[in-house]
Amino acid sequence: MVTKNMTEGNITKHLLSFALPMILGNLFQLTYNAVDSIILGRFAGENALASVGTANPVMNIVIFFIIGICNGASVLLSEFYGSEDKGKFHKEFSTSLIAGIIFSLVMTGICIILAKPILLLLRTPQEILTDSVHYLQIIFLGLIFTFIYNIYAASLRSVGDTKTPLIFLMISSVLNGLLDLYFIGHLKMGVVVAAYTTIFAEAVSAISCIIYVWHKVPILKLKRQEIIIDRGLLMKTINYSWASAMQQTTLYVGKVFIQGAVNPLGIESIAAFNAVNRVDDFAFTPEQSIGAGITTYVAQNRGAGKNKRILKGLRTGLILENIYGVIIGTIIFILARPIMSLFLSAEESYSIVLGALYLTYMAFFYIMPANTNGIQGFFRGMGQMNVTWQSTFVQMLFRVLFAYALVPYLGFAGIALACLGGWVAMLIFEVPKLIKQVKLLRKQ
Repeated sequence: MVTKNMTEGNITKHLLSFALPMILGNLFQLTYNAVDSIILGRFAGENALASVGTANPVMNIVIFFIIGICNGASVLLSEFYGSEDKGKFHKEFSTSLIAGIIFSLVMTGICIILAKPILLLLRTPQEILTDSVHYLQIIFLGLIFTFIYNIYAASLRSVGDTKTPLIFLMISSVLNGLLDLYFIGHLKMGVVVAAYTTIFAEAVSAISCIIYVWHKVPILKLKRQEIIIDRGLLMKTINYSWASAMQQTTLYVGKVFIQGAVNPLGIESIAAFNAVNRVDDFAFTPEQSIGAGITTYVAQNRGAGKNKRILKGLRTGLILENIYGVIIGTIIFILARPIMSLFLSAEESYSIVLGALYLTYMAFFYIMPANTNGIQGFFRGMGQMNVTWQSTFVQMLFRVLFAYALVPYLGFAGIALACLGGWVAMLIFEVPKLIKQVKLLRKQ
């Protein structure tokens, strides 16, 4: 296992070598649900795709809350690794692992019970309600695997290893796709099977991480006497993780409200919205991965007390973010309609038209989240987690408000314009805080 100390050496090389495997890993993780969507849309029809689309925002709230917990723990682990405090590193890993497992099991029970009431609250069309509820409840059974994979992946990233989690995700993603093709494409099974294949694939990646760490990563291998919950670190982890989880949750709660604005437009719009959300996720992933690289870089250098190097890393990271934003915007603008055709058959032509219109708008807007992700990566690395979730709250608040104001007049295009409004509000909130923090680092 190769760890990476980012307190020395070429900054651009560190960020790219960290981000690229993570980008691929996250893309494979997104492929779980994207494959479900493509195969369901092609072989099970528009209603099946809409069922998954309605369930996904609710599912993502819970999953990304868990991922937020892992990201918060990762910042502390990176800091302890940068300061070479192995004792605290082991205690933090043990504390996060035990507390997270307990939390995931409790959330599983709660979420299964609340799945149907939440979907009813979102005005889910009656013809897809049953499939949406079943899909959601089955997915929630796999929350424990989601947590285990993400806490091990976050811990490996904290010591600079982004390649190993990628390998396990590649294996499980391919497995998920093959199972979907067989059960849904060949045997013509529906939404419920898509949920089971996703859980099975997640279990494979989680178990693979545990086995690998046990045999290959001494710094993450806990002895029996080290399996404890340190109360002091638990409170600090909750503080970091709560802010990180609130950021992730705020983002997806907002998406749930936006789903509520889309649902009254009908099945075709719901299907189109599910497809473009997948495209957005793929477009945003490299931006988020570069941001995660900035987080680990800043946290390690903060632990080592290297403020000038932190500022150089921030500047380099934002340059990389903007280069990517221009590239992805150009690609999406050129290929909007062909991309939508991957998710929907020719019979659902109106859904394809709606989705292509949305993506054409978004192609010009992707530069905005490139900058917000870079800035948030910096604040996470500095341990200022409240700034990240507060700015996300501002973004989603304005995005939801714009969505409900614009959709009745502009239809589906209003969703894209609402995204722009949210990102503008977010930057107005973040940039003054960034300038202030940069000035403080220069004085220290």
